[in-house]
Amino acid sequence: MQKFTFYNPTRIYFGKNAIDNLATELGKFGNNILLAYGGGSIIKGGLYDIVKAICGRCGKTVYEVSGIMPNPRTEKVYEGIEICKKHDVDLILAVGGGSVIDCVKAMAAGAKTDKDFWQTFYRNKEKCEAATPIGVILTLPATGSEMNSGSVVTKWDENLKTDYTDDCLYPHFSILDPTYTYTLPANQIIYGAVDTLAHAFEQYFSAPDDDNPSDYLAEAVILNVISNVEKALACPTDYEARSNLMWDSTMALNRVIGCGKRQDWNSHMIEHALSGFYDIPHGAGLAIVFPNWMRYVRHLCLGRFVRFAERIWGVNPKGKTDDEIALEGIQAVQDYFRSIGAPTTLTEVGIPAERIEEIAAKVELTEGGYQPLTQKDVVEILKAAV
Repeated sequence: MQKFTFYNPTRIYFGKNAIDNLATELGKFGNNILLAYGGGSIIKGGLYDIVKAICGRCGKTVYEVSGIMPNPRTEKVYEGIEICKKHDVDLILAVGGGSVIDCVKAMAAGAKTDKDFWQTFYRNKEKCEAATPIGVILTLPATGSEMNSGSVVTKWDENLKTDYTDDCLYPHFSILDPTYTYTLPANQIIYGAVDTLAHAFEQYFSAPDDDNPSDYLAEAVILNVISNVEKALACPTDYEARSNLMWDSTMALNRVIGCGKRQDWNSHMIEHALSGFYDIPHGAGLAIVFPNWMRYVRHLCLGRFVRFAERIWGVNPKGKTDDEIALEGIQAVQDYFRSIGAPTTLTEVGIPAERIEEIAAKVELTEGGYQPLTQKDVVEILKAAV
C-alpha cells in the first residue's frame, strides 16, 4: 500500500429514529439555521415538519433554501451564500441526497469569504480557510457526500461540472435513517446503486494491486450492493436491504476503501462532462461510461480485471485467456446495469455521437489511474458508448 493520511471527523447517527439525535447536535451551534432541501419530497413525506418542529423546540430561527436540483448549479449556491451572510447563519442543515449536500458544501465555503466561491474554490482550487458548519439528514444513498469533504457543482452557462474538496467541508454530523428511503422512486435507487458501485470501482481499479485490505473492503461493498438492489426494488420497505445500501454508499466514499490506493476518477470526470452538457442523472452517465472505460483500459491492469471477474461475477476461468476472463467480467457489469434498469448507451439518454468531441474537450482528466488518459482516449471511450 502507498503512504496515506486518513482523516474523517463526521459523526454518524445510523438507524431507525436516528433523528432523535438532531436536538443534541443543534445544541452545539448558534440559533440561526439554514435548512436546505430539494424538490419537496421531504414536505410530502413529513420529514420537513419533523425537522422544523425539532428546530422550534431547540429555539432555532430557521431560514430556507429549497429547489436544489440534481447536478446542483451555481445559482442555488449563490442564493444560499446570500442568506448565510445576511442572517449570520450558524449551521446549514442539508436534508436530501448528494446534490443537496454538495450544494450546501459550496454555500458553506462561500459564506465565509468575500471572494467568488466558484472562481476561488472550484476553478482555482484555493484552500478553504473557514466554512459555515454543516449537518446532514440523508434521504438518498448514492454519493457518500454525507461523510466526505467533496462537492460537485455545475456552471450551466459554461457546460462545466467540477469538484472541490477541502477538510473544512466535512459535515459535523450526518443522520442516516434507512426508512427515509422507503418512498424513493425506483430510478433513484438504481442510479444511487450505480453511483456507489462506481465509487468503489474508481478506487479498486488503481495501483497498487498488491494484496491490501482496501481492495477486499471495496469488493465487500460491491458485492453487498449487488445483493441488495433487487431486494430494495422488489420491497420498498425491506429495512435490511435499504440499510445495507445506505451504509454501502457511505463506505464507498468516506475515504476508507481508498487508503493506500492511487485512485482513478477519470470515469467520473467523463460523466461530469456528459451531465454538464445534457443534465442527465449522474448514475445514468456512470452506467454508460464505466463498462466502456473498463474495456479501453483493461490491458493496463489485466490481472486486476481477472480478479474482479472471478471474485465479483463468478466467472469460470477454465480454458479461457486472461483477456477473455476480463472481458466476460466487464460484460457482466454492463449486463447488470441493464438488468436493473440503468441506461448503457449514450443513445438511450439522447446524447448524439456528433457532440462527443465537444464533450471530451471539457473533461478535466486526473492522473491517478494506471496510465494517464488523453482527450483522444476520452473520444474513443465515448464513441464505444454510442
